[in-house]
Amino acid sequence: MNVTLLNYTPLNICSNAIRTCWQSFDKSDNGGERDLELIDRVGNKYKHSSTLEHLYYNFYIKGISRACLQELSRHRMASLSVKSSRYTLKELKYEKPFIPINQENIERSKKFIVFIDDELVDNASINALENLRNILSINKSNDIAKYCMPESYKTELTWSINARSLQNFISLRSSKSALKEIRELSILIFHNLPNEHKFIFKEYINSVD
Repeated sequence: MNVTLLNYTPLNICSNAIRTCWQSFDKSDNGGERDLELIDRVGNKYKHSSTLEHLYYNFYIKGISRACLQELSRHRMASLSVKSSRYTLKELKYEKPFIPINQENIERSKKFIVFIDDELVDNASINALENLRNILSINKSNDIAKYCMPESYKTELTWSINARSLQNFISLRSSKSALKEIRELSILIFHNLPNEHKFIFKEYINSVD
């Protein structure tokens, strides 16, 4: 998978929002250490975390499975714009068969499906991919064919989320009890945050390995 940070809100927007509550603009140091400490103290330590909702992050996420997408969609306070199966399944239609399962066909199939290093499951995903390719090759519409897409089929999306909701996402999804793929995604998202923003999330991440 690949994560790209497209855009983010400057920290001074958050410190300004906090200072709005107490009208303490005269104490600002224009995004310096005093303002950063204010964000940490109010947003993190005092848990007045609604102020963190003024910070937004926009990511482009590529190469996750539809199974991982389903998990991601459960985080309601985020916006998702997802690669459409209705318009993009033609990418598979003219591929050569993926059966028999041999090294060449395994490597070719990795363009379309996520492997989980379980031979039985990965082989089943290749067979499902071949079934989908066959259905598309007889000119079934994408809207019909997509009902047999394997959960391992790769997708990509633009994902936008505020800092408060991202704290919740990172806390839940970096846990060792989370789905392995979304755990890897949560850690990768953390690594792609601007360095000056990471202090907002460090106490929420279970691992940065």
